[in-house]
Amino acid sequence: MKFAANIAAVASLQPDYLGFIFYAASPRFISDVSAELIKYIPSEIKTVGVFVDEDLEVVKKKVNLYQLKAVQLHGNESVEYVKALKDFAQDIEVIKAFGLDEDFDFAVLNAYQDLVDYFLFDTKTKAHGGSGKTFDWKILENYKLNKPFFLSGGIDLEHAAAIAEIKDTRLYALDINSKFEVEPGVKDVEKVKAFIHILS
Repeated sequence: MKFAANIAAVASLQPDYLGFIFYAASPRFISDVSAELIKYIPSEIKTVGVFVDEDLEVVKKKVNLYQLKAVQLHGNESVEYVKALKDFAQDIEVIKAFGLDEDFDFAVLNAYQDLVDYFLFDTKTKAHGGSGKTFDWKILENYKLNKPFFLSGGIDLEHAAAIAEIKDTRLYALDINSKFEVEPGVKDVEKVKAFIHILS
């Protein structure tokens, strides 16, 4: 999300979260001017800043400046980094993203589980997400922790039925992005509305 009218239109659908990408290499990168709009989003919607291996002090500044309610870490942030972020803002939700493929070692999650609020499982790519590709959800059978997670990675309307069949109680939220876009950073509001309707 990065344009005022589109942000307002999607916010009117009352999603639980709205994400804003503070990663300059992304085509969805939000400018500081547009980021000012985050403050005006209804308080019941959790605003999420997405960062990739960003300097911790920069993340702290953005959290304060835009009154973010959650931070999604989509890079190779260390356990120490996450702990420092939590120590800075106990009340902010921390979502740590991991790109999954058939070789993913779920043991790496153990060190993070007591520090993060949620994990986010995405398709493994070199571009830190936004690939529009799904991963084989059967890989999640190897996930043994009790920490709830966001499911991400190329989710589209056509996946709604399969998602409805998932019985894993740890599945907390769905992260939809590129498959619901008209162009990078601009959501197809009617398609998002249809997706919410199918799953509600």
